[in-house]
Amino acid sequence: MSTIDDLPPLRDVIKRHALSARKSLGQNFLLDLNLTARIARAAGQLEDATVVEVGPGPGGLTRALLAAGAKHVIAIERDERAVGALEEISDRYPGRLTIVNADAMQFDPRPLLGTTRAKIVANLPYNIATALLIGWLSVEPWPPWYDAMVLMFQREVAERIVARENEEAYGRLGVLSNWRAETKILFDIAPAAFVPQPQVTSSVVRLVPRD
Repeated sequence: MSTIDDLPPLRDVIKRHALSARKSLGQNFLLDLNLTARIARAAGQLEDATVVEVGPGPGGLTRALLAAGAKHVIAIERDERAVGALEEISDRYPGRLTIVNADAMQFDPRPLLGTTRAKIVANLPYNIATALLIGWLSVEPWPPWYDAMVLMFQREVAERIVARENEEAYGRLGVLSNWRAETKILFDIAPAAFVPQPQVTSSVVRLVPRD
């Protein structure tokens, strides 16, 4: 039993579903459910919220979002191996988890939202994280279909996102991010928290769209 629900520990889930992380998919699984719960809390009140999550993998953050009271989670996962693990979470939280086996770069979640504005909360695959963010910040019409994003990036990318003019990391990504949103690095996560361990520190960033 985990610290947030009565589902099995993530290491057992990964072993049972043969979910070894694949570099080609940018996978680094966050196994500490205390940290996933902290990310979920950073998204604010979730009781009436629909959350879009990209790259849930074995479902650590998915579980944290649902345990924190998210009304509905739309989990977009490209890796078919992870679907079984996510279905177990869906059984534990009936009617509150929609699993979409698709490439997040090609999938538009808006038809699943109706008139509801969502939150995007994700431990993004490193290899598509920046491209996804640029797409979400460039969407039209504006204001967008989400009211907040809480996302994990490599620390270097996070610094570029929040950088202001005259700061060393300032560039095109900082211009776009701070034109379209209020940005803030919330906290860092050490490499040891992930399987496999990345070579860099990760950072959780909050972006709130400007009117």
